[in-house]
Amino acid sequence: MTSLAAPTRVRVRAPGKINVFLSVGALQDDGYHDVATAYQAVSLYEDVTAEPADDFSVTFTGPIDSSGVPTDESNLAIRAARLVADAAGHRGGVRLTIDKQVPVAGGMGGGSADAAATLLAVDTLWGTALGRDELLRLAAQLGADVPFAFAGGTAVGTGRGDELSPALAKGEFRWVLALSDAGLSTPAVYRALDEHRERYRADIAPAPTTPTVDANVLQALRAGDPDLLADCLHNDLQTPAMRLQPALAETLEIGEKAGALAGLVSGSGPTVAFLVADRDAALEVQVELSAAGIVAVRATGPVHGARVVH
Repeated sequence: MTSLAAPTRVRVRAPGKINVFLSVGALQDDGYHDVATAYQAVSLYEDVTAEPADDFSVTFTGPIDSSGVPTDESNLAIRAARLVADAAGHRGGVRLTIDKQVPVAGGMGGGSADAAATLLAVDTLWGTALGRDELLRLAAQLGADVPFAFAGGTAVGTGRGDELSPALAKGEFRWVLALSDAGLSTPAVYRALDEHRERYRADIAPAPTTPTVDANVLQALRAGDPDLLADCLHNDLQTPAMRLQPALAETLEIGEKAGALAGLVSGSGPTVAFLVADRDAALEVQVELSAAGIVAVRATGPVHGARVVH
């Protein structure tokens, strides 16, 4: 009988995401908010390489500045690896190397992609064979965006964003992503939203008790129609993110004047995602943003979630 040797190195790729729609409910007693969001995974990836080790460690490579990302036990990828080890009763550790392409604290779920990729990488490396459902259960313990980074594609997220329902998306959508040198803290953006709602509660609609995704968003995704989707892009966190980083308003103006169908802050920001009609429009928007000193990259969606690539 022939047995297969355990791999000595596994590389897994997981995508960043754009929230093409994000409605945030009222602040709850536990300090959290329910949300309703439409996620789209896009072709800006994190690559996680896992190798056997006696303990747990993580290092970073790639063009994104990762100097502020912790490498201790609080790191989301290390937490993901330990979850798999605990669930499977695995003894031993892993050495993780993460090639970062998704901006840190950029509202695109880079850390969540790291965690999702790590779950699959160590499960494959160690041969623990936990299965997709169990890995998704573990993903939900790590953060609201981790299950989506694992699943990929296009989906509606409710609850804290981790209760996923697949959404049909026809064809390919093209995006230009304007990156920022400075990240934004997700808790800080949510606090700014709560403060804004409290301060102007007499003048603005109250936060929804049960947020939902606009049906027009789902129709646009099903139709593969970028013009229709552009009309209904929405993010409740955009205004507070712009209050914390006022330069985002100028970025939005530059991209839309350059020919983008629409732009919005992705998630808690500060990455700005511009939806464009085609490849030529994407190039034009990228050139104009670059000329203004803004780092911009092109991406497409939807793409697959976490998968082994080597």
